[in-house]
Parts: sequence; structure tokens; C-alpha cells
Amino acid sequence: MSKVSIKNFFILLTALFITGVSLVESRGAFLSPEEETQLGDRFLRSITSQYELSDYPYIVQYINELGSYLGRQIEVPYFPLNFYIVKEDDINAFAAPAGHVFTFSGLIKVTDDVDELAAVLAHELGHVSARHLAVRIERSKKIGMATMAGVLAGILAGGKAAGALTTGSIAAGIQAELGYSREDERQADQLGFKYGHSASFDPRGMLSVLKKIQRQSGYGTGEIPPYLLTHPGAAERMAAIEAMLQGYEKPPDTDKTKELRARFPIFRTMLVALCHDKEAATKEFRKGLSADPESFMAHYGLGLVLEREGLADEALNHLKIALRQEPGSVPIMYAMGKAYQTAGQYEDSISILKKALELSPQDKEIMYLLALSLQNLELYGQASKIYERLAYLPPVKERVYYNLGLVYGRQGKLALAHYNLGIYSTKLNKREEALFHFEKAKVLAGNEPALQEKIDKALMDLKRL
Repeated sequence: MSKVSIKNFFILLTALFITGVSLVESRGAFLSPEEETQLGDRFLRSITSQYELSDYPYIVQYINELGSYLGRQIEVPYFPLNFYIVKEDDINAFAAPAGHVFTFSGLIKVTDDVDELAAVLAHELGHVSARHLAVRIERSKKIGMATMAGVLAGILAGGKAAGALTTGSIAAGIQAELGYSREDERQADQLGFKYGHSASFDPRGMLSVLKKIQRQSGYGTGEIPPYLLTHPGAAERMAAIEAMLQGYEKPPDTDKTKELRARFPIFRTMLVALCHDKEAATKEFRKGLSADPESFMAHYGLGLVLEREGLADEALNHLKIALRQEPGSVPIMYAMGKAYQTAGQYEDSISILKKALELSPQDKEIMYLLALSLQNLELYGQASKIYERLAYLPPVKERVYYNLGLVYGRQGKLALAHYNLGIYSTKLNKREEALFHFEKAKVLAGNEPALQEKIDKALMDLKRL
């Protein structure tokens, strides 16, 4: 596509976008960002009450890096973006209030490359940036925020959440009000096309993934997947996307796009191994090894599944083969560190994790696992130094304060032990436990003014809760 053609294309796209925004704004006022943030928090609680989200660090890291990179293309970012993977085989993805974007592992499993996944996320970010939900929610504010969060979770997630979260809580008519219109979908596709192009991903990915979803689900025989149920007008959308693709030429990959493209296969392997049925995953990876006994991905995936089942020794056999083929892979070293810990081989865990930390000095997951192995070997001084470092690298997970409290206690540093256990209890909203630990720390701190000041601040913050 020539520079003139590209310019004309985006002039047309901008015109369509402005038209779409006008249509949206004419239907009603936006929910305020503050209200939407509150609703987003409630929505997150509703979803996590019904579904398990992947917390494996390198899965979470990848989906957030990809989503955030696409999200940089949004002209007016109303909210910080957060991306989650729901551990379910359903083919679904949706944008929730306040910049929370969810993708089901079943949908990622059917993607073949990062362009297809990027296209799905870019489409959802189109809904976020156009604030489609904000408009529709504004019209249904006659129901409370808590009820609204549950209803939205049921509508967008579908499946088991639909019945569990919406039954008896709201009339079908209001549910229909909250669903996306064809105009919403068209605008989200236009914006998604733009975001994908600007980030140097191939927008053809949306077309190929929609076609794949139809084939995978038997669409057309009554078995409509959740992704198409919550995203109406699939045939019409595909025709519009094909029209936008006429004469289109993808720009060269940026350095970040190249990196994300190269990491996608190992990300997908992790997802299959850790977010799906163990037997099915094992069968898939063993099939890969039958076809190619030296397959790096098959050995890595099978190692993850076996470690997940607690079969540490068998897992290590496969992970060692994978590492020989990819000697600089930090995710493989992390998996080996975990497997060595499971087997009680803490010295080996420390050895491999230190090598990983040399390659990735800021990797907080490697640091935490290393500190845990040192702690298990009763090397409390070394462990505490790593936990202390982690405590200064936000966001800090609650487990850091808990273990820091334990290792300080083992070293006889009781004031610091109680102080950190107090922070841990505060993070878990256990007010009485937090108060007990802070008061103990205050008595034990004696003539340590810096620590006394920290304790006083923690107590003051606790009283505000």
C-alpha cells in the first residue's frame, strides 16, 4: 500500500470512528470514570468467584506485555489496562469495565500466531477506548453497582457464570440493553484494525481467528461459541474486515513486535500445559515427541505438566533436555527451580536460579524462588536480603512480607518480624492480626527511631481502614 493509500485509509477510518463516537454519544451520557473504576473492582470479584485466573508468572507477564503494547496506541487512555487469562476451554474474550480485559485459555489455544491473539485483544481494546460499556451501563443505573457487576460478568463471560451470576438478579430486557450492538462491534473492529496496524501486527489475524473459531466450534450447526454470542454479527464483521484489508500491506515489525512474536510459541506451550486438562495436555506433548523426539516445545510442555502433577523427577528429565536446546531460557530455568524445590533439592534449585538471575537480574519471580530455596536451607540472612530487595520493587506481593517476617523471626529480629507480619495481615484485611503484630513490634523496637516511625505510620494507616 502506498503512503498516499495508507493516509487515505486512515482518513476513512478516522471518519468512521468519529461517526461511531457520535452515534454512541447520542445514546446517552458516559458513566463517570470513578463509577466505572468502582464497577470494575466489583466485576473482578464477581469473575474470580466463578472462574480461576492463570497466575503463572510468565503467562501473566506475556499477556500483559502484549496487551499493554497494543494499548499504547489508544489516544485517550481512561484507565490503566489489566489483562487476564481465564482457565477455561470456552472460546471467549471480553472487555470489562475500567480497562480489565479477559481472554479464555480455550480461545488462545486455537490461535496459531501472535497476530491472531493481538487482533482479539486489539478488538477488545476498541471497546475499552470507545467506552461502549460505559454508555450502556449509564442507561441501566437503576440497578445497584453490585448487581450490575454480577449481571455484566454473567453476560460477558457466559458459560457457568451466566446462570450463577444473573439468575433472579435482573430482567432479560435489561440484559439485552447491556449487550453490544452491531455499531459497537463495527467500531471496535475499526479501532482494533488501527491499533494492530500501529503496533505492527497483521490485522488479517482478526479475520483468520474468526474463521478458525467458526470451524472449531461447528458454528452454523447451532453450537455458537461464547465469543460470537457476545460479539454479534460475525458474518457482517468478517465482510467489513475483508473490505478494510483490500490492498493493505503490513508495516515492518518493530523490535517489540519481533520479541513478542518470537516468545509466542513458548507462551502458548505454557498455556496448554498449565491451563488445560492434564491428560489432554500430556497426550498433545507426547504426540509431539513421537513426531520429533528432540522437540524443545514438547519436552518443555511435558515437563511443566509433570511438575504440575508433582512428578518432579520426571519433569526435570524433560526440562533438562529443553534447556540444553534453549540454554538461555529463563522460563525453563524457573520451571527447573520449582521442580528442584518440589523434590527437596534446594542446592540444585539455588544453582539454576542464580544462573537465571544473571540473565534476568530484575526478574522478581526468580528472586522470590531463590529466596525461598535459601530459606528452606535455613540460610536466613541471605534469604532476607532478597526479600528486602523485593519489598522495594512494587507491586509487592503479600507473600514477600510473610516470608520476610518469618526469616527475621528466625534471626531473632523480632521487631522487624512482627512489623512485616503486620503489613502482611493488613494486605489481607485482617485488621485484628495486623494490630497485634504492630503493637508487638512497637514494644520490641525499643530505641530504634526509624523503625518506630514506620510502625506509627502503619498503625495510622490501619486506623483509616
